[in-house]
Amino acid sequence: MRNRETNDLGGGTQVGGAAALDLNLLRTFLAVYRTGSFTAAARLLGLSQPTVTTQVRALERQLGRELFERQARGVSPAPYADQLASRIVEPLDSLATITGPGGAGQDRPPEPVHLAGPNELLTRCVLPGLASLVDKGVRLRITPGMTEPLLDELRAGRYDLVIATFRPRGRALAATPLTDEEFVLVASPAWAERIGGTARVAADGPAALHGVPLVAYAEDLPIVRRYWRHVFGRRLVRQAAVTMPDLHAVKAAVVGGTGFTVLPRYLCAADLAAGTLALLHDPDDPPINPGFLVQRPGASANPHVALVRDHLLEEARKW
Repeated sequence: MRNRETNDLGGGTQVGGAAALDLNLLRTFLAVYRTGSFTAAARLLGLSQPTVTTQVRALERQLGRELFERQARGVSPAPYADQLASRIVEPLDSLATITGPGGAGQDRPPEPVHLAGPNELLTRCVLPGLASLVDKGVRLRITPGMTEPLLDELRAGRYDLVIATFRPRGRALAATPLTDEEFVLVASPAWAERIGGTARVAADGPAALHGVPLVAYAEDLPIVRRYWRHVFGRRLVRQAAVTMPDLHAVKAAVVGGTGFTVLPRYLCAADLAAGTLALLHDPDDPPINPGFLVQRPGASANPHVALVRDHLLEEARKW
């Protein structure tokens, strides 16, 4: 049954020049898109799973396009689903602030808040401080990932909040400064003693690390290259001995004596204090990477999004 508010939009909404589409079908599509599951979307909307499946298939027939690829667990969006979500998320969320997520008269608990960001920052800083939110009844769905694709999915409505390692361009997203990430040059205590410690690196620069294996996050060495350019004023001209796209794993290898690396200070502060890692250089002006908390402009239909946002801004002072 169509809700009365569809009349304000001509009985539905236009998508890509097609005939007006039922808002109920679009709401169901967006719930599946955000949760990645027909079952989870059904729980969120208070519908049966067969009803959700039927509505998504009806929308696919109207659009003449497949929206989701069925997998063993849940679904993944087809390419057109990303485009559709990006076009409908803002008007549907705005409408939901008046009618509720499922339409007028619905009285359901707030849906989960979808938060995404760098794996290491989520693991080290965000996850340990969630107790107060959970005590308030907030449900969270947390996804690790790289900033650029996460911002694309935020624009499309998949996430409510993204912790980003750079400020997004344009006005489509609202970015609030969250934290400053300081990078430090570290190695195991054995390697630090072998090369002469911070005094040697301060005197000789990168030459002091000749013969010490480099452990890095990626083959193109983005973090280490930035450190070299900012601190030493020169281009990095060496290759990694070991790469692993997980800074926790990079740290573990260096603690084990594999070589040296550059890490965010928050990730290795405890190891430096405990002596399982050694600082190799202590420049007056270390490289700093600002982090941002990003969301779509305007009020969210979910009041728990504001709770999570304010919590993160407050907690970031302790990071």
